[in-house]
Amino acid sequence: MSFMTVLQLMGGLGLFLYGINAMGDGLEQAAGNRMKKLLEVLTKNRFMGMLTGILVTAVIQSSSATTVMVVGFVNAGLLQLSQAIGVIMGANIGTTVTSLLLSVELDFSMIFCAIGAVCLLIGNRPGVKNLGQIMLGLGMLFVGMDTMSAAMTPLRDWEGFRQMMAAATNPIVGVLVGAVVTAVVQSSSASVGILQAVAATGAISLQASMYILFGQNIGTCVTALMASVGTSRTAKRAAVVHLLFNVIGTVVFTVLTMVLPLADWIITLAGENQRFQIALIHIIFNTTMTCLLLPCAPLLEKLACMLVHDDEKLPEPMRLCHFDTRLFSTPPVAVQQLFREVHRMADIVNDNFRFSMDYFFNPEGKSLEDFEHQEEVIDFLNAEITQHLIEVKGLHLSLEDNHLAGSLFHVVNDLERIGDHCENIIDIAKDRAKEKTEFSAKAVAEIQQLSDMVQTMLTKSISIVKAQISDLGVVGEVIELEARVDDLSEQLAAHHVDRVKNKKCTPKNGMLYLDMMNNLERIADHADNLAGSVEKKETNTLLW
Repeated sequence: MSFMTVLQLMGGLGLFLYGINAMGDGLEQAAGNRMKKLLEVLTKNRFMGMLTGILVTAVIQSSSATTVMVVGFVNAGLLQLSQAIGVIMGANIGTTVTSLLLSVELDFSMIFCAIGAVCLLIGNRPGVKNLGQIMLGLGMLFVGMDTMSAAMTPLRDWEGFRQMMAAATNPIVGVLVGAVVTAVVQSSSASVGILQAVAATGAISLQASMYILFGQNIGTCVTALMASVGTSRTAKRAAVVHLLFNVIGTVVFTVLTMVLPLADWIITLAGENQRFQIALIHIIFNTTMTCLLLPCAPLLEKLACMLVHDDEKLPEPMRLCHFDTRLFSTPPVAVQQLFREVHRMADIVNDNFRFSMDYFFNPEGKSLEDFEHQEEVIDFLNAEITQHLIEVKGLHLSLEDNHLAGSLFHVVNDLERIGDHCENIIDIAKDRAKEKTEFSAKAVAEIQQLSDMVQTMLTKSISIVKAQISDLGVVGEVIELEARVDDLSEQLAAHHVDRVKNKKCTPKNGMLYLDMMNNLERIADHADNLAGSVEKKETNTLLW
């Protein structure tokens, strides 16, 4: 095997992968903002989810890309695990379209390249240019396939290659070869294309090709597993479901191929077209396993939950848990992932407020380690979310996503400020303990009354932000509470000044008391801002 043969093979693979990526990018730019709506509408049940997976994957020509997208959607909270299972199974069927196209003996490469080049050269509108990129990518895919086929032809006479192909007739070896090649290439469409190119030269038997093909279905799971690193447990489970589906399918079909004349049946159906033989068994594998496992989706979900189980509460990680920069190419998903990070930040802030008040009233035996760590996480999330919001605002967003991204700037700032005031409350509690300052029972009751009102405000405001529904009733309750907090703060401050004047309270006590009033009142102001960050649907304006 000469150096030029290797170079030709690698060049063909590069063109093939470039074609898939270019086509996918063009499709995401053309339909990215519609993808979220599509999945929301079409995943109401497992069957519709399966059809959605078939449709999306048949269009973008990559089950890996679809599955990564699904993992991102689950991580962003747009899909439940039960919905995602159907989409993942459908994606396995949709990816067979590539191998089917490659098995047709027509010169698609020049046709698609010509259409794509014309659209890119003369198209003025974004839609035409996106179509040009899609067509050019599809054309490059076929050019790469033809180049690989030409490079594979001389390999028939290379003894090392022939020995390797002979070894692939062993089921375990064949499955491992398919899995490793696909894991390295990171594209099942590309690895199946390579297999079709090898089969077209007559250098490998259909029986061995089938074992390799089954392994390729396992290898394609690597992309989704890598995409799930650093995501939520539910997103990891979605990637595990993808792996379980293909492992079970590989085991079932490997056994069937060993005990039944499956290869002979495929040759009878497909004729002598080796590429079509590969495409046909690919279709049969994925369609059969989807029909068998789709009714068993709840069992797969339970098995995935057992494998990726719920851990006991761990410290908040100093990283983004829901956002993945790899999904910037689908702006609606990026916005929703950042929104989930804001959910997380709001929950941490709420926890810190509760802890700070508990610590103020009874600091004995309470460690500040978790509180301080969570405050660092709040500052980290504020900086990271803000930075990514700036980046995502530069993408092509729908009006709704644009409003959401804009409002989140204000939300994270208010949450961060609430976190700072919680730190102030902890400092006041420390000073109180250091100075051994005792408040009267009445002063403690007053602080508790104000704290309860602020806690109610904060909880309601966070729920409004999470739901993104400007319920005038709940918003009205927050506004009313904020006014009551202001009035009560003034009254309590005046009463406490009188106590200091009448020497019923020391000046030091008075200063700490007023500091508490001020911090609680400021937290209420920021909670009011949170409730006002949600868009008014009736008037299409913002409350803030």
